[in-house]
Amino acid sequence: MSIDVKVPVGRETLNFNTGYLAKQADGSVAVSYGETVVFATAVMSREVKEGQDFFPLTVDYREKTYAAGKIPGGFIKRENRPSDREILVSRLTDRPMRPLFPKDFVNEVQIIIYVLSADRENQQDVVAINAASAALMVSGAPFKGPVGAVRIGRVDGKFVVNPTFSQMPQSDIDLMVAGTKKAVTMIEGSSKNVSEADMVAAVRLAHENIITICKCQEELRDQVKKEPFTYVSFVPDAELEKEIRAKYFGELEKLSSLTKKKVRENAVHEIIEKAKKEMAERFPETAGQCGSIIDSMDGEIVRRRILEEGRRADGRGLKDIRPIDIMLGILPRAHGSAVFTRGETQSLGVTTLGSIGDAQRLDFIEGESEKRFMLHYQFPPFSVGETGRTGGVGRREIGHGMLAERALEYVIPEANTFPYTIRQVSEILESNGSSSMATVCSGSLALFNAGVPLKAAVAGIAMGLVMEGDRYAVLSDILGLEDHLGDMDFKVAGTTEGITAFQLDIKIEGITPEIMEAALDQAREGRLQILKTMGSVISKPESKLSPHAPKIEIMTIDPSRIGEVIGGGGRVIKRIIEETGADINIEDDGTITICAVEDKSIKGAIDFINRIVKDLEVGAIYEGTVVKIMDFGAFVEIAPGKDGLVHISKLDRQRVNKVTDVVNVGDKVKVKIIKIDNNGRIDLSRKDVLDLE
Repeated sequence: MSIDVKVPVGRETLNFNTGYLAKQADGSVAVSYGETVVFATAVMSREVKEGQDFFPLTVDYREKTYAAGKIPGGFIKRENRPSDREILVSRLTDRPMRPLFPKDFVNEVQIIIYVLSADRENQQDVVAINAASAALMVSGAPFKGPVGAVRIGRVDGKFVVNPTFSQMPQSDIDLMVAGTKKAVTMIEGSSKNVSEADMVAAVRLAHENIITICKCQEELRDQVKKEPFTYVSFVPDAELEKEIRAKYFGELEKLSSLTKKKVRENAVHEIIEKAKKEMAERFPETAGQCGSIIDSMDGEIVRRRILEEGRRADGRGLKDIRPIDIMLGILPRAHGSAVFTRGETQSLGVTTLGSIGDAQRLDFIEGESEKRFMLHYQFPPFSVGETGRTGGVGRREIGHGMLAERALEYVIPEANTFPYTIRQVSEILESNGSSSMATVCSGSLALFNAGVPLKAAVAGIAMGLVMEGDRYAVLSDILGLEDHLGDMDFKVAGTTEGITAFQLDIKIEGITPEIMEAALDQAREGRLQILKTMGSVISKPESKLSPHAPKIEIMTIDPSRIGEVIGGGGRVIKRIIEETGADINIEDDGTITICAVEDKSIKGAIDFINRIVKDLEVGAIYEGTVVKIMDFGAFVEIAPGKDGLVHISKLDRQRVNKVTDVVNVGDKVKVKIIKIDNNGRIDLSRKDVLDLE
């Protein structure tokens, strides 16, 4: 039986349908918004893998090109591996769902999401989160949802719920918010130097709409009436936990004197290994739980100290920022470089400048675009003192890199003032908390070092939360341990004036706007402190670009002359590039961007183009090249793509019997234009030039 429910959201209606498509899945829902349709399924494994003690949730979001009436480009005419955007939306959907499953539930859950129709107006990602939540709600899963999601923009000073693709360039906020009826569970987005107060107002508006979406999903669930999924609860061995607590709780408490990450990790590892050996005989089937039990006890100790004593694992107070060290220009051949170290987290930022032609071309189902600023984040296993696979880019690297890219994107100069493509790379060399925010700082410093005229410096900080009942503590500049054992990871990046990017992940069932407001205020305080430290090292862009960076010049020609510069089949522009070594990009409005490492290449290209577009004048003298010999004369190219005939009678003062007695192909000669006929044919004379000498 097909069931439909709907709720107005923004200027459209969000429609949920279940019971018709994919009936063998535990839950399947098609959600439409305008003419955009997103389909999600949820399936749970009936059995748990032996020894599994964690919750394996996977989310896969895919955009089908047929949704927009397109055929995939390239040789393979089918969807291939997921794009970066598909991975980002998969992460975006996963994050608000994961905390809402019971801790004793370890059955595998897989959510698959397809974009079936894309109207190129309504954005698919926000619909995907609602579809995934609805699929879980009708699946019978032990899911403490529903989760609703909306995007908030602000155009001309007014908030917009679920803005369209066309509205986003005019919006100074791009805020994706997900949550339950009670609280917000996830925030992701960027803004153009927006204040903390405006951000809180946007979140409040988002949550008002989320509540109505959640009620609609509850109505859908109530109509479906799916039997709850019965599962075997994963419960730690109570006797084993009692034994471990009695023997090792005191040892764990003593670790408070260990403030270095690896030293502390090694000490905890020794306790775990000792516990496993001692418990193996009495608890042969559950001794493998020793690690998770000790980890839980360690969290209990760390959290209690924070709440009761205001003291953290590394000895800092709640608002203290770790020591910062900065080095600039450490890579002699890079266009810009900086090392930003905060505590035991270290990012090497490297800036590379390229031509407009180096911009990344993007092909999404809503259309094509170009990207002239890109940030790539690398997280090798050695950064946390481990071995592991290298090579491909993981979901974590894509997500962290995009967050840092959004943080810096607002301050990147416009192409008309700084016509470069910019690639920023963050090599994480050490990690103990908030490497993505260290990436923002190293990126800002490296861009300044490269001479990129940023609008302002940008810094980032990660905020944490420990909450027990009504008591809570907000932590500034969290460690990896505090992220792991805490209840929130709230990353905020911005300038001295406002916020440019943010990401909130909650491990509990949500936080109130009051807690978020407190976290934002504390984040601003820490951000300003970090920016002050950065400014003491470099406060503005270097006045000159690196000598190894390409130079760029922009010239403008009459758009009607573009064809002459390009030539038939690109013949002329290819020749310019080959002869000068410059990279040339021509826009439809006649703007030509010329890029080269050496000034002489740029000058040569400009001269070449000027000779093409400059109108030829009868009576003017030009230096040209002989390009063709005929019995009756020689053809001389006097400008790229423009040649004229020097008749044999006009080659010399004396009578010429044979053209090659005077000139040969490749000779440079001075000639005078004596006639240009109505068809553009040019008559030249070498004799007239000789008469003047």
